[in-house]
Amino acid sequence: MLQPPHQPLQVAAVPPQRAPAREDEAGPWHAEAVCRRDEAGLFFAPSKEPTAARLAREAAAKRVCGRCPVMVECREHALLQPEPYGVWGGLTAAERRVALARRRRREVELRKATATERIAQAG
Repeated sequence: MLQPPHQPLQVAAVPPQRAPAREDEAGPWHAEAVCRRDEAGLFFAPSKEPTAARLAREAAAKRVCGRCPVMVECREHALLQPEPYGVWGGLTAAERRVALARRRRREVELRKATATERIAQAG
């Protein structure tokens, strides 16, 4: 049985970026992003991407993020917006959902601890 020739990985169109979370005196943080100089398709999934290809692409994108001077700003932007697709700040969309859930749990715990402390001081 003949197998069809290997199809090259197709790159999805990059969704338009939203406004940056913040700008400083030197200009917008994303102007310094390493990904501005790399293949943008590396950070966003093509449609119907096989799991192995997705994992390899995400790992490559994370390597780019790992050498980026504005990775923290990028990650915070993705968590504050929140960005529903792609690799941002070294995190996939699924990893960002987990980070946001953890952040919300910490905020709830902090509020509870603060309320408990106020009650104890007032008591």
